[in-house]
Amino acid sequence: MRLALPDLISNSYFPAVAAIELGFFAEEGLDVELEVIFPIDKAYAALRDGQVDLVAGAAHAALAAFPSFEGVKLLCAQAQGMYWFLVMRKELGARRGQLDVVKGRSIGAAPWVEMGLRRLLVDAGFDLSRDGIRIAPVAPPSGAGINFGLAAAQALEEGRIDGFWANGIGAEIAVTRRVGTVVIDARRGDGPAAAFHYTFASIAGREEWVLEEPGRAAALVRAISKAHAALRRDVSLAAQVGRRLFPRAEAELIATVVGRDLPYYDVSISRPAILGLKRFARDLGILKHDIHDENVLIGPK
Repeated sequence: MRLALPDLISNSYFPAVAAIELGFFAEEGLDVELEVIFPIDKAYAALRDGQVDLVAGAAHAALAAFPSFEGVKLLCAQAQGMYWFLVMRKELGARRGQLDVVKGRSIGAAPWVEMGLRRLLVDAGFDLSRDGIRIAPVAPPSGAGINFGLAAAQALEEGRIDGFWANGIGAEIAVTRRVGTVVIDARRGDGPAAAFHYTFASIAGREEWVLEEPGRAAALVRAISKAHAALRRDVSLAAQVGRRLFPRAEAELIATVVGRDLPYYDVSISRPAILGLKRFARDLGILKHDIHDENVLIGPK
């Protein structure tokens, strides 16, 4: 089975990576290999077109390829809550939670990921046009590859942007290099309370596969849960995985960032998560009508 994810060098989808590298998919009788497809809407398009079998990515972005979630199942969460950080240039002097710093600034964010920041700012009372807030993708420097958080941290360091909205590894790099300050971490209570449930990192598969092979779908969820449990017992396993797959600097950071994420490692998709996801998607206009049957969103228990 081919599992697509938009960023490899990241904590955001690390449970899926760990489930492969630590052997938990194999233990459940699943042969799963990774494929990086950026941005996330292209990963879901590949799922729709049968080019990959699974996607590890933001739950709301499934709507890019599956209108109204028709034809797709969110099998489980990789972690709870919206998981991106707003990081601003250190010299701006912003404090944690001080959102006014975004006025008149340029902020880098990947396609579909940027929706989380846009909605957060609207819910916090900002008007992007009135307040001169520019949110756009970051052009990666030569050799940066397609890992958005790393590219964003480098763009911040080079002064090409005023801030970025990206994963925890990107945030950690900016902070440790002393070029950025974390202003918003929605998962840990910054910004509007509703932001926690805008979206979450999920594992998705085509609905036909889930219906035809429910046992394998359930095995996949068990493998992710086993990866969670293993990392909770020994977070140094994250560094072992990182050293196999990541450049040295990021490999040394991954255990620290994953360690902070452990309280959110839970495969369940709760009713508040479903309601928040649907509300977020309706507010953005990417979900055109309400979904009455929540089983469209939830895979096997």
